[in-house]
Amino acid sequence: MEENKLQMNEEGHASEYANFAFHPHNILMVLAIVGLSAIFASLSAAFVYTRVQSNLPPIRLPNIFLFNTAILLAGSAMMIRARKAYLADNTVQYQRSLLFTVLLSLLFLSLQWVGWRTLLEQQITINTDNSSSYLYLISILHFLHVIGGLPFLVVFLYNAHRYMKEPVSVLVYFSDPEKRLRLRLLTIYWHFLDLLWVYLVLFFFINYLIR
Repeated sequence: MEENKLQMNEEGHASEYANFAFHPHNILMVLAIVGLSAIFASLSAAFVYTRVQSNLPPIRLPNIFLFNTAILLAGSAMMIRARKAYLADNTVQYQRSLLFTVLLSLLFLSLQWVGWRTLLEQQITINTDNSSSYLYLISILHFLHVIGGLPFLVVFLYNAHRYMKEPVSVLVYFSDPEKRLRLRLLTIYWHFLDLLWVYLVLFFFINYLIR
């Protein structure tokens, strides 16, 4: 009788994470993405309005911003690879993919500082005009959201090494529906940040072409 109850509890726990679309974690992620999208869309509209109203000159993004785009896209590719490795129970590839994602994210953050320093060397500061203020504000907000997601990624990497030392612990780790769900959510968040960055780079590039 006790074994039947235990089995029913385990099946109930698994079914809780099987219906991904209506899980509370998923709903929170959707709300967060919608909220962030609204914030950046509002800032983009405010940038265009301010530039048109004040007849401000366009701002050319440093080339490092384009290089950072490639870095973020590579990070997204690593997250896809990590999730595929998780579903395939491939321990080594899973650990390496997470590690590469962390390193690429740190490289992005470091080079973002280089990008801001390049703007400063061009005498484009946050106080130069309203256009430059929006550029710094939007890029800093994205920078902070990458930092906000990085600890979760590091925790995944830490657990991937901590719980994957013995065959039994590896089996338990890969069969945990909660970890599968959280990895999927983290992957979605990382893809969202990457797409958001691509949008921002294209947005400022198009604005630079419109004189």
